[in-house]
Amino acid sequence: QVQLVESGGGSVQTGGSLRLSCAVSGYTFSRLCMVWFRQGPGKEREMVAVRNTGSGRTDYSDSVTGRFTFYQDNAKNAVRLEMNSLKPEDTAMYYCAAVRGRWDTRCPRELRDFGYWGQGTQVTVSS
Repeated sequence: QVQLVESGGGSVQTGGSLRLSCAVSGYTFSRLCMVWFRQGPGKEREMVAVRNTGSGRTDYSDSVTGRFTFYQDNAKNAVRLEMNSLKPEDTAMYYCAAVRGRWDTRCPRELRDFGYWGQGTQVTVSS
């Protein structure tokens, strides 16, 4: 059973930076597809970035490319999302999620494909 515990988030002004972390336990860390989703007010949950922890392949949504970076810390069995140049439209509840996947697996991108979820953490960007 994969367990995910998120931390980080908070409030920042436009142009600021925040870091989100997601600690992983209960499964082999290098055999996961990890994803960050977000859900803004009145919006559907959308994928922000996804990473295969075995291969390191990472893909980003167009809206965050160049501003957000998805890191993994193998020693701590954790991933984190570094968010820079934040905009008000980045305001959302952010969730990390996981699904089991081999290193040569192309990670899914759909909400329904991820069976393990963190509790969510709020990010608020003010103008």
